[in-house]
Amino acid sequence: MPVVPVNGIRLNYEDTGEGEPVVMIQGTGGGRTAWQLHQVPALTAAGFRVITFDNRGIPPTSECPEGFTLQDMVGDVAGLVERLGIGPVRVVGTSMGAFVAQELSLARPDLVRQTVLMATRGRTDALRAALTRAETELHDSGVVLPARYSAVLRALKFLSPRTLDDERELADWLDLFELAPPAGPGLRAQMEVSRLENRLAAYRGIRVPCQVIAFADDLVTPPHLGREVADAIPGAVFEVIEGCGHYGYLEDPAAVNKAMVQFFTGPTAC
Repeated sequence: MPVVPVNGIRLNYEDTGEGEPVVMIQGTGGGRTAWQLHQVPALTAAGFRVITFDNRGIPPTSECPEGFTLQDMVGDVAGLVERLGIGPVRVVGTSMGAFVAQELSLARPDLVRQTVLMATRGRTDALRAALTRAETELHDSGVVLPARYSAVLRALKFLSPRTLDDERELADWLDLFELAPPAGPGLRAQMEVSRLENRLAAYRGIRVPCQVIAFADDLVTPPHLGREVADAIPGAVFEVIEGCGHYGYLEDPAAVNKAMVQFFTGPTAC
């Protein structure tokens, strides 16, 4: 995969397929490979070219341990699109990646054709603020949780009851989470990016066609917070996918991919 200089960092990306380009942005701690299993094949099969990348903070992209902002990450995506000469593009973001995508749609509408925002919000409410603060304090304490315990906590946080109640499926998820590499310094900076100020009023200025996808059982960004974003963005469409937690694009990829492709090929496509 190419590593290119963009916006003052070295950014690792992968370019797959042919057709109109789609740029995909991962959430906190997530790498580009999370899209490879389900979303990239679905989009390339639908005739799209898909660009995935590792956000700053996730090696082999620059880790930037000194810290960075949401606007830095917006600049990274804009810089990649401009370097590749592919704008305007369709953009997909999940969680923190959705924060980046909605800010990019506001700041650089010249680069964005359509935007899909999964598991997003436009403000940090009391519970999400407390969660981010607690996770940051745990990281800063230097305490390392046992891998199995950390895996169980991650499952409870990110997966739906439907998945948690399926013993075979849950076992696979726990094994996957347990094998996850330890967090590096870039994750700490991404946690800070998740402290999103209230941007709902600003999002009334977004003119890019947007689709907001929420997951019914998402504890991290519950559907009512996604609904606020959809209500703020003029003309945005809103969809809730049942039986999914924060990792809904992995728990029910068929439903997520269908919604994305229909949006990208529907009336707002241009």
